[in-house]
Amino acid sequence: MAFFKRELGPVERFENALKEKQAARQKLADRLSATETVLAEKRGEAEKLAVAGAANAKLARAEARLRSVEDQVRTLRAALAECDEQVVTTERALADAKAQRDRDRIADEIEAMAAAIERAAPAFNLGANALVTAVTKSVASVGEATRFATSVDAVRREVISAADLICWELRSAAVRTRAGNVNLLLPAPAEPVEPPSPEIERQLIYTLNPLLWREGGEVRRVPAFARVGLPIKLLSVALRHHHVDHLSARRVQTLMHVHGSGRIHGDINPDDPQLVDLDALASGETESGKSETSKSEPPKSETAKSETVTPEKAKSESPKANVA
Repeated sequence: MAFFKRELGPVERFENALKEKQAARQKLADRLSATETVLAEKRGEAEKLAVAGAANAKLARAEARLRSVEDQVRTLRAALAECDEQVVTTERALADAKAQRDRDRIADEIEAMAAAIERAAPAFNLGANALVTAVTKSVASVGEATRFATSVDAVRREVISAADLICWELRSAAVRTRAGNVNLLLPAPAEPVEPPSPEIERQLIYTLNPLLWREGGEVRRVPAFARVGLPIKLLSVALRHHHVDHLSARRVQTLMHVHGSGRIHGDINPDDPQLVDLDALASGETESGKSETSKSEPPKSETAKSETVTPEKAKSESPKANVA
């Protein structure tokens, strides 16, 4: 006995393909999650070494391990994105197949209605002809019967003509239903947002701690490990206290590799205990400098006393002047 495998329809084929792609996507997502956990650990190790000021060789090895895991994460993310696109494409194809199946079902019902009308029309034609023949072939002539036969014949011709017309219209509607129409609306393009122009002289620097300062009555807060434009007047004090470092510094390059080189956006808690007030730090240095300067200057009373000329000293110096 020969067994024949049933051929799957479009909906069943797309459903099976969607299940396979969803299973493959779940495997990729699990692998990506595990690799991202390893990446977080490698970033933490590299960050600790950089903050602790480890040797360049250690930093290089940490960066190499971090870069290897980052490559794996990047590859898995690309594969996951491609798998997501395939899943979306398959879902769209499945939805189209289901919609087409529903349209075909409705079109088949419309065509079946047209076929049923075509099958019923000859029987109606025969019955109407039989009524007309029953009147016209009779020997007796009655006006009411003649008028009845004339009306039946007129209705017969009208019904047959209407049946042909409605069958043509039904088949046209079936074709339109089977084809279907979809109107796509294109989204309006987003307008680009231009960044505000800087008003204060700044220098691009990398932060090692969360910082805050004031500009024109507005308090600015930036997180740690971010590339920001710091006002020039606050740059020296931030560098002296090791709250920032230059972009060319070796540890900054490692930290930028761990945390990224772009500007980090986000709200900072004003009550963060690690937040450093650069304005307060600068004003504290200015006050301490003034106090040290005042301590180094001698008292004015002692200077005036040393420069006072006594009468005895004037008498002792006057003969020398006369001799001269």
